[in-house]
Amino acid sequence: MSTNTKECLLKFLTSAKPYLAVIFLQIGYAGSAIIAKTALNNGMSHYTFAVYRNVIAVVVFAPCAALLERKIRPKMTLSIFWKIMLLGLLEPVIDQNLYYVGMKYTTATFATAMCNVLPAITFLLAWILRLENVNIWKMPSQAKIVGTIVTLGGATIMSLVGGPTIGLPWTKQHHNVSTTTSSTSPTELNPVKGALFIVAGCFCWACFYNLQAITLKKYPAGLSLTSLICMAGALQGTALTLVVQRGNSGIWSLHWGSSKFFASLYCGIVNSGIGYYVSGLIMNVKGPVFVTAFNPLGMVIVAILGSFILSEQLNLGRVVGAAVIVIGLYLVIWGTSKDDQKSSKNLSTTEDGEPVDKELTETKSSNQTVIGDESV
Repeated sequence: MSTNTKECLLKFLTSAKPYLAVIFLQIGYAGSAIIAKTALNNGMSHYTFAVYRNVIAVVVFAPCAALLERKIRPKMTLSIFWKIMLLGLLEPVIDQNLYYVGMKYTTATFATAMCNVLPAITFLLAWILRLENVNIWKMPSQAKIVGTIVTLGGATIMSLVGGPTIGLPWTKQHHNVSTTTSSTSPTELNPVKGALFIVAGCFCWACFYNLQAITLKKYPAGLSLTSLICMAGALQGTALTLVVQRGNSGIWSLHWGSSKFFASLYCGIVNSGIGYYVSGLIMNVKGPVFVTAFNPLGMVIVAILGSFILSEQLNLGRVVGAAVIVIGLYLVIWGTSKDDQKSSKNLSTTEDGEPVDKELTETKSSNQTVIGDESV
């Protein structure tokens, strides 16, 4: 293999890392939606679920952070402390509880599809916080704005429009089984109420991503930040659960090998631990909007797994709404990619110009020295 080929391959792998990371992240999230829905159907409290998954994340990742980041961990300041406490409240407590409540009123596929409003909300907040460059007179920025509006429209279609059921071969076979095994009866399903909970959770999630991007600039130790966020979330979530569910000690029961335990273990390691850490790494390179831009991939995976494992039925309104969400989302992605290309080109021009300026300065200085020597 020639040197040029190796360099091209290395360059490709380096540029592909954020894309591969975010794809694997979505695969992990998709699996958690199915596992969490199963645990909730089996009677697990969403309050204790949120607490347990963050406790497990702390137990697994805190020792790694203490060992691997002991030399690069910045000093804790009051500003960073309050940011971590707010991060622990936004996603580990508020978002997770709202999301799981919304999932109880809907299905795993619907809940994941509704989360496709997350990139749009993240983009709006990033725009407000000036973490995202927007010029309304340029085509890429117009695409991002229009995509945001279209995405929200698709979410509305998903929550309000029903339509005929799309019968898939494997869901037809298990239709009778699903009606008896699921603890959520059709009368308890409320897509509108579930959608409101999920969208509210996505708003907190978007705030979390933007605040995480800001915090990482001052506290770049990713594993330590992940552990501290999960610790803050576990403490605040425990306090919330003790207040809201006082006198109901049965919700804390967690049996080894049960679906509740497996759901807490999986979501704690994959969603809370790996999810926060990897999203932080991607954020440092691509920004908070890029991290949320691949949510439609998770929707497709959950729709497939949900129809196989949970025998969930798809109707025309959800499919159309999901398609509209995907169109709007990729308008946002297209606009963001164009802005990234422009920024890279400007940066390259600047970097190319610096050596020239430096060379001209050195040449000019050298000429002056020669002239000075000759005059003597």
